[in-house]
Amino acid sequence: MPKTFSAALRRAVRLMHPAKVKKATLSAQKAMAGIVVKLAGAKAKPVRFKQPTPALPKGGRSLGVVLEQLRAAQAFLPAAQAFLPAARAGSNTSKVSPRIPTGAQYLSRNHRNAAGSRGYKLYLPISSASPKGLILMLHGCNQTPDDFAVGTHMNALAEKHGLAIAYPAQTRRHNAASCWNWFNPANQARGAGEPEMLAALARKLMQEFRLDRNSVFVAGLSAGGAMAAILADLYPDVFSAAGIHSGLARGAASDVLSAITAMRSGRPSGGNTPHATAHPDPVRRIVFHGEADATAHRSNASFIVRAALGDHASPTKVNKRSVLGRGYTRSEFAAADGTGLLELWMVEGAGHAWSGGRAKGSYTDPKGPDASLQMVRFFLAKPG
Repeated sequence: MPKTFSAALRRAVRLMHPAKVKKATLSAQKAMAGIVVKLAGAKAKPVRFKQPTPALPKGGRSLGVVLEQLRAAQAFLPAAQAFLPAARAGSNTSKVSPRIPTGAQYLSRNHRNAAGSRGYKLYLPISSASPKGLILMLHGCNQTPDDFAVGTHMNALAEKHGLAIAYPAQTRRHNAASCWNWFNPANQARGAGEPEMLAALARKLMQEFRLDRNSVFVAGLSAGGAMAAILADLYPDVFSAAGIHSGLARGAASDVLSAITAMRSGRPSGGNTPHATAHPDPVRRIVFHGEADATAHRSNASFIVRAALGDHASPTKVNKRSVLGRGYTRSEFAAADGTGLLELWMVEGAGHAWSGGRAKGSYTDPKGPDASLQMVRFFLAKPG
């Protein structure tokens, strides 16, 4: 528990005398506001309280109101810490860098358009003169492009299949924990914000490498997975397929607090999620989620399926298998013409980590099944 919040709670408890209830409530509110400001990003302005809101009734009954607020604050804090910068045991993401084979390229670039600017890493295979496709890889909170490249081992698959891989970098200036801001309503509509910036980056690389929409894909983990789902929904003219690992559906949240609710319980803000933008060739999706994920509840995977295919979608095929002693269920959903449209992989015993990832990267589970391998297989499979 951060010291400032803990101290505020202790101060509020000391002020529990009925005559000081308003002061106690104000102390708790300030502590909560401080955390929300940190979570919202570095540019957020501090919240000023002139008086507790709403006004509390007089007398001893106000004590129950304050206690309820403090209980809510205490319940909120552990979940909020998932958004805050924190070191992960056994991994220093700032020092992790992928090994690049002789002849391949791993470039540091910057992208800027009217919607914003970010740096990104670009992997070009040895046959980089004409990549056969492009994958936009979106890292999770507290990760970097280098760390994500190492953990997903996507560069090796790119080398095998002749693909270019772009790893955009979210910064702590835009989010305190380097998360993509999927929960911000400004980033849930086409034509603005982070989705527009990322789609513009994909368009730029498509033009550079003379690629069409059928060869362009997006994938991400956690907050990056949620942003990949947003891009799949909003930009079917740019991306033909998306890989969503441990993510959430577009519209699952509308602010930090509802994001935490959606992550912890799987309940989307407002009770439903918007459906994907209509397109003659719908974006195919492959979804991975750990059944023991304690950060993003497993039910978020079903909301992603519903957002893509409708509330009553049912699988055409379900396979239960295992790899290295770990079970998983692969459910396949078909389009009206019978072509494969969506795969849902639910992995038994897996937490909030990239399935089949490399241990040198953060938020990985080496046991498998291999999400990177399956995503590339799914991306490159031609519908029909």
